[in-house]
Amino acid sequence: MTGLTAMLYREARLRATNATFIFWDVIYPLAYLLVFGVGMSSALGGNFAGLGAGYSEFFLAGVLGMASFGIASNTAWSLFMDRDNGIFYEMLTYPISRGAYLIGKVLFNTLVALVQAVVTVALSAVLLDIDVRWSGLPLLLLAVAAGTAGWFFFYAIFALKIRRNDAFNTVTSIFYFVFLFASSMFYPVDPLPAVFRAAAWANPITWQVDVLRYATIGLGSPATVSLEGALFCIFSTVCFFAALRALMRQK
Repeated sequence: MTGLTAMLYREARLRATNATFIFWDVIYPLAYLLVFGVGMSSALGGNFAGLGAGYSEFFLAGVLGMASFGIASNTAWSLFMDRDNGIFYEMLTYPISRGAYLIGKVLFNTLVALVQAVVTVALSAVLLDIDVRWSGLPLLLLAVAAGTAGWFFFYAIFALKIRRNDAFNTVTSIFYFVFLFASSMFYPVDPLPAVFRAAAWANPITWQVDVLRYATIGLGSPATVSLEGALFCIFSTVCFFAALRALMRQK
């Protein structure tokens, strides 16, 4: 068994001990879409912000982005707890490269995110009658996988650098609030005031959600979406090497 498969096996066994948690990861985005999306669609009508789509259609990509962001945050939290209780330092003595440790840590959770995305999109089409662009499914899966991994690497930097539990919780809570609401997750960017619009365009969640929105309902410019996808790949790569550097400094 290689170091990478060993880490994947460990994460799968850990998550399998709490099947309810996996069920929650898979189902809660659909529940969020049903409660929030349907209510807003009823209030705003079928042509949200002149985009030619209802709010449920528009918000589907936001829900998918929120889910991958949340799964990544929870995975980084488990990394922090491993370090906090000492298991992390024991694992550093195992014959596993630190790059394999990082990738293996997120791999199983990325698979959970992919299952969640497929379930959410399929049931959205059935229950909410969303006209999903099924030809965009490969792009959707790629965006979910890259998004979950990228956000995990981002959070892992802080999970490896911050020592105190309360400080880590504070940092992740601030990131959750800022990244989610200063983005295109809940509303289109163009009508926002200039300052908020600039912040949203500079936000990696906007890049990921715009790719997901193009993949699910075909909304957006292919050129813009391609640029945002490339920017997110660069962001994820930088975060991986920054997290790896922080991991290499752990003794």
